[in-house]
Amino acid sequence: MVEARGTGEFVDRLRRAWDDGDAILPVDPRFPPPARGRVLAAARPDEPVAEGDAIVVATSGTSGDPKAVVLTHDAVDASSRATSRRLGVDPASDRWLACLPLAHVGGLAVVTRAIRTGTPLTVHDGFDAAEVQAATRDPDGCTLASLVPTMLRRLDPAGFRTVVLGGSAMPPDLPANAVATYGMTETGSGVVYDGVPLDGVDVRVVDGQVELRGPMLLRCYRDGTDPKDADGWFPTGDAGAWDESLGRLHVFGRRDDLIVTGGENVWPVAVERVLATHTRVREVAVVGRPDAEWGQRVTALVVPADPADPPTLDELRDMAKRDLPAYTAPRELVIVTELPRTGLGKLVRRAL
Repeated sequence: MVEARGTGEFVDRLRRAWDDGDAILPVDPRFPPPARGRVLAAARPDEPVAEGDAIVVATSGTSGDPKAVVLTHDAVDASSRATSRRLGVDPASDRWLACLPLAHVGGLAVVTRAIRTGTPLTVHDGFDAAEVQAATRDPDGCTLASLVPTMLRRLDPAGFRTVVLGGSAMPPDLPANAVATYGMTETGSGVVYDGVPLDGVDVRVVDGQVELRGPMLLRCYRDGTDPKDADGWFPTGDAGAWDESLGRLHVFGRRDDLIVTGGENVWPVAVERVLATHTRVREVAVVGRPDAEWGQRVTALVVPADPADPPTLDELRDMAKRDLPAYTAPRELVIVTELPRTGLGKLVRRAL
């Protein structure tokens, strides 16, 4: 078990553990004792790991207690090679910035791929917009960063050659140097970039569910269960569609998030993307609330850009109907001060 603070000491401890043939369990230092206890219960740190295991990473647990994902050295290597190849990383001229929580795979993967590829690395202990901005201007400036959309909105990303985005729904107006990634703890970080699978990654959609296969996937969970089928396919729990003509994956969201209103299916992420473009909306989440007439009522929870001047329900309905079918338009608006998110910026829908 290692306290996952964004310091050079953490990177050194990771290197030493691997040199000694050990695996590491990064634990978020921000967790209160109950949350830490749930991670330890899932990760079973007193039990031995198998030869070749490199990392045990807890899932974010947005839908319940966390699971402990086992990633092997071969999986870490495969992920590092595939992501670096897709991004055109050159260790002679590039430098990674790690500012996401290192107890989560999105932040940890920055460190592991830098180590595996010999790419220079700068580590920050948390996200500070001013410090991230300054990191691009140093003599050995960072050229690559992994961020989540909430971070991207707080800085000018132009100083980076490439920004890798993950963790939550993508904003509708991504800068040209941003890459939208899709992946999860079980896949060792993003495995689909801008809808296109990385080299070595197979994608299929079975009964509306996205399934993935590739050498960077988990070996198993720490309780010994393997979520992959006999042919190595991992069911993600996400709904999506595969565009055969373009060779691209479209992800709609968690299958459990689907709203059924008046017999029509509404995917929250699609509505959120449209409503987020409203000038008076800072953040928005869309959920289904019980409704006697419609079954579920499409409800928009909005953090306004200016609390004194929030958008109106009619404005949001009109905006939704300009881009989407009329039944997707919210029938209720709730103004909130913030939305519940994980450390990586993922919306915690069960808390809405």
